[in-house]
Amino acid sequence: IASSHMYSARVWIPDAEEVWKSAELTKDYKSGDVSLQLMLEDGKNIEHKLDPKTRNLPYLRNPDILVGENDLTALSYLHEPAVLHNLKVRFIDSKLIYTYCGIVLVAINPYETLPIYGTDIINAYSGQNMGDMDPHIFAVAEEAYKQMARDERNQSIIVSGESGAGKTVSAKYAMRYFATVSGSASEANVEEKVLASNPIMEAIGNAKTTRNDNSSRFGKYIEIGFDNRYRIIGANMRTYLLEKSRVVFQADEERNYHIFYQLCASAHLPEFKALKLSNANDFLYTRQGRSPVIDGVDDTKELCTTRNAFSLLGINESYQMGLFQVLAAILHLGNVEIKDRDADSSVIPPNNRHLMAFCELVGVTYQDMSQWLCHRKLKTATETYIKPLPRLQATNARDALSKHIYAKLFNWIVEHVNKALVTNVKQHSFIGVLDIYGFLASFEQFCINYANEKLQQQFNMHVFKLEQEEYMKEQIPWTLIDFYDNQPCINLIEAKMGVLDLLDEECRMPKGSDDSWAQKLYNTHLKTCSLFEKPRMSNRAFIIQHFADKVEYQCEGFLEKNKDTVNEEQINVMKASKFDLLVELFQDEEKATSPTGHVQGTGGRTRLSIKPDKSRDTSSKEHKKTVGCQFRNSLQMLMDTLNATTPHYVRCIKPNDFKLAFSFDPKRAVQQLRACGVLETIRISAAGFPSRWTYQEFFSRYRVLMKQKDVLADKKLTCKNVLEKLVQDQDKYQFGKTKIFFRAGQVAYLEKLRADKLRAACIRIQKTIRCWLARKKYLRKRSAAITIQRFTRGYQARCLAKFLRRTQAATIIQKYQRMYVERKRYKQKQAAALAMQTILRAYMARQKYQALLREHKAVIIQKHVRGWLARCWYKRCLEAIVYLQCCIRRMRAKRELKKLKIEARSVEHFKKLNKGMENKIMQLQRKIDEQENRLVNERLVSLESSYTVESERMRGELSRLRGVEEDAKNKANQVSSLLEELERLKKELSATQQEKKTIEDWAQSYRDEMEKMVAELKDQNGLLKKEKDDLNRLIQEQSQQMTEKMTRAIAEETQQLETDLNEERSRYQNLLSEHLRLEEKYDDLKEEMALSSNVSKPGHRRTDSTHSSNESEYTYNSEYAELEDGTRGREVRKLILRIDTSLTLKLQKRVTELEQDKQLLRNELENREEQLQRASYINVFLFQARGAELEYESLKRQELESENKKLKHNLEEMRKSLLGNAATGAGAPGSPAYKVLLEQLSASCEELEVRKEEVLILRSQLVSQKEAMHHKVETALDILYDVSKLKDDEVKQAYVGLKDTNRSAAPDLRKLNEDGELWLVNQGLKETIRLLEHQLQTQRRTYDNEVESLRSELQNVKEENNRQQQLLAQNLQLPPEARIEASLQHEITRLTNENLDLMEQLEKQDRTIRKLKKQLKVYSKRIGEMGAGQTEGQTSPGQMVDEPIHPVNIPRREKDFQGMLEYKKEDEMKLVKNLILELKPRGVAVNLIPGLPAYILFMCLRHADYVNDDQKVRTLLTSTINSIKKILKKRGDDFETVSFWLANTCRFLHCLKQYSGDEQFMKHNTSRQNEHCLSNFDLAEYRQVISDLAIQIYQQLIKCMENILQPMIVSGMLEHETIQGVSGVKPTGLRKRTSSIADEGTYTLDSILRQLSAFHSTMCQHGTDPELIKQVVKQQFYIIGAVTLNNLLLRKDMCSWSKGMQIRYNVSQLEEWLRDKGLMTCGAKETLEPLIQAAQLLQVKKKTDEDAEAICSMCHALTTAQIVKVLNLYTPVNEFEERVSVAFIRTIQTRLRDRCESPQLLMDTKMIYPVTFPFNPSCLALETIQIPSSLNLGFLTRV
Repeated sequence: IASSHMYSARVWIPDAEEVWKSAELTKDYKSGDVSLQLMLEDGKNIEHKLDPKTRNLPYLRNPDILVGENDLTALSYLHEPAVLHNLKVRFIDSKLIYTYCGIVLVAINPYETLPIYGTDIINAYSGQNMGDMDPHIFAVAEEAYKQMARDERNQSIIVSGESGAGKTVSAKYAMRYFATVSGSASEANVEEKVLASNPIMEAIGNAKTTRNDNSSRFGKYIEIGFDNRYRIIGANMRTYLLEKSRVVFQADEERNYHIFYQLCASAHLPEFKALKLSNANDFLYTRQGRSPVIDGVDDTKELCTTRNAFSLLGINESYQMGLFQVLAAILHLGNVEIKDRDADSSVIPPNNRHLMAFCELVGVTYQDMSQWLCHRKLKTATETYIKPLPRLQATNARDALSKHIYAKLFNWIVEHVNKALVTNVKQHSFIGVLDIYGFLASFEQFCINYANEKLQQQFNMHVFKLEQEEYMKEQIPWTLIDFYDNQPCINLIEAKMGVLDLLDEECRMPKGSDDSWAQKLYNTHLKTCSLFEKPRMSNRAFIIQHFADKVEYQCEGFLEKNKDTVNEEQINVMKASKFDLLVELFQDEEKATSPTGHVQGTGGRTRLSIKPDKSRDTSSKEHKKTVGCQFRNSLQMLMDTLNATTPHYVRCIKPNDFKLAFSFDPKRAVQQLRACGVLETIRISAAGFPSRWTYQEFFSRYRVLMKQKDVLADKKLTCKNVLEKLVQDQDKYQFGKTKIFFRAGQVAYLEKLRADKLRAACIRIQKTIRCWLARKKYLRKRSAAITIQRFTRGYQARCLAKFLRRTQAATIIQKYQRMYVERKRYKQKQAAALAMQTILRAYMARQKYQALLREHKAVIIQKHVRGWLARCWYKRCLEAIVYLQCCIRRMRAKRELKKLKIEARSVEHFKKLNKGMENKIMQLQRKIDEQENRLVNERLVSLESSYTVESERMRGELSRLRGVEEDAKNKANQVSSLLEELERLKKELSATQQEKKTIEDWAQSYRDEMEKMVAELKDQNGLLKKEKDDLNRLIQEQSQQMTEKMTRAIAEETQQLETDLNEERSRYQNLLSEHLRLEEKYDDLKEEMALSSNVSKPGHRRTDSTHSSNESEYTYNSEYAELEDGTRGREVRKLILRIDTSLTLKLQKRVTELEQDKQLLRNELENREEQLQRASYINVFLFQARGAELEYESLKRQELESENKKLKHNLEEMRKSLLGNAATGAGAPGSPAYKVLLEQLSASCEELEVRKEEVLILRSQLVSQKEAMHHKVETALDILYDVSKLKDDEVKQAYVGLKDTNRSAAPDLRKLNEDGELWLVNQGLKETIRLLEHQLQTQRRTYDNEVESLRSELQNVKEENNRQQQLLAQNLQLPPEARIEASLQHEITRLTNENLDLMEQLEKQDRTIRKLKKQLKVYSKRIGEMGAGQTEGQTSPGQMVDEPIHPVNIPRREKDFQGMLEYKKEDEMKLVKNLILELKPRGVAVNLIPGLPAYILFMCLRHADYVNDDQKVRTLLTSTINSIKKILKKRGDDFETVSFWLANTCRFLHCLKQYSGDEQFMKHNTSRQNEHCLSNFDLAEYRQVISDLAIQIYQQLIKCMENILQPMIVSGMLEHETIQGVSGVKPTGLRKRTSSIADEGTYTLDSILRQLSAFHSTMCQHGTDPELIKQVVKQQFYIIGAVTLNNLLLRKDMCSWSKGMQIRYNVSQLEEWLRDKGLMTCGAKETLEPLIQAAQLLQVKKKTDEDAEAICSMCHALTTAQIVKVLNLYTPVNEFEERVSVAFIRTIQTRLRDRCESPQLLMDTKMIYPVTFPFNPSCLALETIQIPSSLNLGFLTRV
């Protein structure tokens, strides 16, 4: 290292505790110095001595910007301390357990469950390039899966590491990934079976060790097979070297295999009683480790999981119990106690319960087993000896038998798991997962280290090969890189006379021992091989220099484990067992049966067995093969398999020995890094050109080092020119075709230059800004001084001006003051003079006025005196004259009186007077009598006439009442019975009233008690008033708080209800999508089966079924029945039942219902046919009696009469119904609706009268044409009139007699009917009977309704009584305070129920009125059509007397186009084909009106409804739905097609609603549109079916858009630099270069915006509803935000300040797009809120507690896991940025601890918002729609 590089440089120095420690150089290093002056990170200064021999300087430390990289090969300085530090920073600070090291994935065991393995993470990594995402086991699995599909080459994933490093878990997650992303090729759920093998193998092959709670004690290689479509079809497992010694021995703090503890924990279950198990501490084989329980693990639940996995793999319950029986026998065998008999023999005490249990479980005899546990058989050439065994050897033999049985059981389970995973589908390729494990025992450790040496050699060769390929591809000259070759170590182990060869030879020796074998090793290799050493203090051990380190092996036990011997007689006893499974374990493999009954398929690749070759003659030869030989052969096969595949490496690291979560021990980590080959990979990379940049990345990163003149159009030439200037030594870099290769340290040098340039730029910027700030400050001060001066001078000037103004004002004031004084004095003098003059003149005037007044008054007095005197004289004269007159007149009167008295005394005079008076009186009397006679005569005449009229009326009324009386008598019995029933009901009602009275009395007493109690409470209330006053304030505060709380609660409840509604809607729509997927799956299976069966039925093909449509279900069932009649029917039925049994049962049920409906319809059809035949017979018989002309006229008249009567009857019923509902709703008399209805009814009545007149005209015509029959017709009419007066009984008797007469006189019928007399009588009788029956039915219905209403009322009273009693009983049990509350609550409930009942009644009446209106419109329309043109066809009877007989024609006027299209039934398929299947959306959208197919279909549907053809309606709707499904299935990936049919389906749905006749959909219709409403059918159910279809199309549209947008989002939103130069590119490692897919073109944000605009314009052209477009756009933006945020959370290189700015700019562009399209209110912007907050989180300060509080309040749309993940991933791009401290992240976690949210890290990109279809009526009139000829729909007729 040059001295210029060493000044102020940071280096790594060795340390005993931390392995490597960071330090900074404080003094410049000069050549020849023997030490360095360093300062540690804690500020301590030290002196570091250099090695005097090598003089090697310490390792340089990488810049901080490179620390924490995803790939270790991206580091500029590649060495051990850099690797260790990078792993530590990622593991401790960022909580990242995965890191790339070139082609190796380094996985550190966190000893904690992390939420990074869910399905959402799998989906996020699926389809991604390996370098694009953060390191993960899923990324390695995806790379293997992708390379398998791309290169057509098998793959392998090699997982290695120490025990407890997490190898098994890594392998398990890799298999889970394959099972999730690939799916299975059949319905057998192979991926589930592959995953189900894990719990089985963990139970029988994993155990707790001191290093790991779930350590694999065997090696395994699992091959996952794929077909040619790369779907899982099966798997195969190979196992290596099971640790059998663990069965009989466990060290402290360790356990036996999990399955033993699971059985002991489940011993209490009934099915395990026969196993005679108990606690694990009761058995020797499970208690030696003294740790029978694992924290957090429930062995009982684990056994359930294991059993479920067995069942899933097809191992039935009987075999499972057999396995558990063998395992329990092993535990009992371990408890068999063997005692010494003497020094050379041993014995088992008799009746040993454990041995008896063992023998009972395995089905062997107690005697044989106890015999051969303590003895063995020795064979010589001539004799056989039975030798007793000492206790120690007998115990070893017992343990050897236990190990052997368990090994056999283990192999049997593996074999049958493989059989369950095998398939008959041909295997196209496979991915293997190798889990190599670590042992603690000597022999097993030796074997595993041998395997690791072979794997390391293969790894080194592969790494070297990749480096060579990279250099050759880039055309860079390369030299051979020296790397460690461990072939000598492999030769030492496996070559001739190697360790294994000598071990096998010693095992064949009769008296071979571990000591003799050790001596042979010493003699053979000690002097000849440098890798073999002998320990100084031991003669029974040896040391081998492995790749990782030196390992010392103890020779004790090697021979025994290598031989793996078991007493042969014990094996024979096992083979003689009565237990079938045990016999199967010990017999030849080829004779074993499968518990699943499956036969291994012929297809696929040949499976490699873990067992030796089956072609051996006997099993005895197998036993002669040693364990070491078997392992060597298996390892060779494994290496051959791995060499034939592309390997992927996962190195698992154990961070500490204490299983502490996220605790990193550098010593342990560096040991494993050295051992697993990671550092060798680093060394190989560092030996060449480890740092590699593309020309574009180099230009973007180091553009700051270039001058403007250096930048050329050719980026490659620009980079070359710049590098030649920056780096003088050309050996430090090489130019490839697409990349620049750098030696180690050069990137750090370039980063230093870049940092220096940026630092200089920063200094210049700071200088400029400081200058600008200082000048700004000076200018501000100068401006302030000038301002002060200006204000001061202004103030002085204002003071002078003020003085001058005051002086001038004082002068003016003096002037005006003097003027005012003088003027005031003058005014006073003037006023005094004027006052004196005024007074004088007034005095003189008053004197003059007084004189004049006195003179005038004197004249008046004189006048009045003179008048009075004159009047007095006149009065005296007048009185004298009057007096004189009176005296004279008195005198004359006296004289006249005297004369009259004399005349009165005369008689004659009296007589004269009387005679005159009598004459006058007689005259007056005569006049009075004449006048009275005249008035009486007039009154009598009027009374007589009125009496006559009233008599006639009464006679008619009397006759009517007599008929009514007769009717009443006929109903007397019914009335009496009803009266009796009514009397009984009255009695019950009276009893109920009595009970009610009793209850009221009780209630009264209860009320009295309550009043008394209330009085007491009032007294108490007086005592509590003081407390009340004190608590009022508190209550008010609490009430206010409660109000706020209730408001919040209501808001939350409302939000929750909306959320629940959306979830329910989403759940329903997800079920629809799942239903559609199953339908498509069923159709695919049906097509495949049809192809395989070679059975074709011409003209019959099933369309897609819609379960909500009865027609679809009927079609499905009918075709299903036809399939049953075929030759392949049974196979089809089995397949259908296997696919979906519930669907088949549902369809079968539907078939039964349809058959019943069919039978009912058939019976009804037969009845109607019989009636028609009977009627036709009568008509034919009658027509034979009359002429042809009269026959035509009579039929015409009958038709008119029947139609008129029917219409009149319907109108009368409507009138009664309206009058019956007159008291409620809009139909009340006087309301507008009622008046309209009455007007329509009156109009209909007028039309009926017109019809009646037409009938009379026809009758008159008949009379005029047939005068000869006139008198007979009159007779018949008289008979008809007499018949109408008959009573009911008389009419019935007459009718019966008439029928008998007709039957008896059949031969004379023609004679009787010669003139039509019989026909007329028959018609009259029919009409009379019909009328009487109608009246009788009406009365019966009335009585029935009254009785029913009384019964219902009584029932309601009873229910109310019972409910009141229950409530009273409940109230008695409540405290007094609660009783009142309960009664109020009850009253509220009652009123609410009554209100609801009234509302229901109102709704029913509204529906009835709407229905009547609809019927009235129909009848009015029909009457109008029938009455058109009647005036032209009416003629008088007299005009046709002499004319021949002709039919009466009533012409109809031409109608307007009604907006309907008529088609023939046979043209339905042509309609569907031309309008749906073969329609091109692009042409329709551009040239025609939007939604035209929907309008055409609806117009066809309207005509089918108009003609009342339900079959046509059903078939049209079913064909439309199935055809849309078919075209979407065929072209479902075409966005235009899906969008087009979504718009048309919605328009069709809106048309069905708009013209349904419902008021809620008719509000916006025109009167003409209301006339076009459907009249006969209610298609509400089909509306739901079409709505479901629209939901399915919407989901397909979203998936189609997602497939188009998905490749653009990450590139356009994250990777592309919309703002050039803001974000720099950091150095990348090897993974970025070995991407699985080449760059196919870069998408930008403009690409996304263009695509969104294309989507929007297409939907607008197709006429999609605006509300639906808003929902689509909202879903689009959610997908963009979710995918972007998920990738941000999984990519460390994207979490930087500059990237946050890029994201915010991109989001603003999306918002601008929304604003341009007018979609800001659709909710799309809110879906981007999590992404916006994540971008803000990248840009805000992240240091202080205030920053933490701001982040917590700002990031409300992000979960805690997402916030912490972003902070952990935050990576500075430049040296000026700072990392987020661990303390700050912990502060954030503490503050967000109380959040209630989902722990899920990633957003669900598959989530689809529930869609709604708001009603959007069309203003387009149906009659104006024209059908273009281009649609080829000429067969449609406009109606």
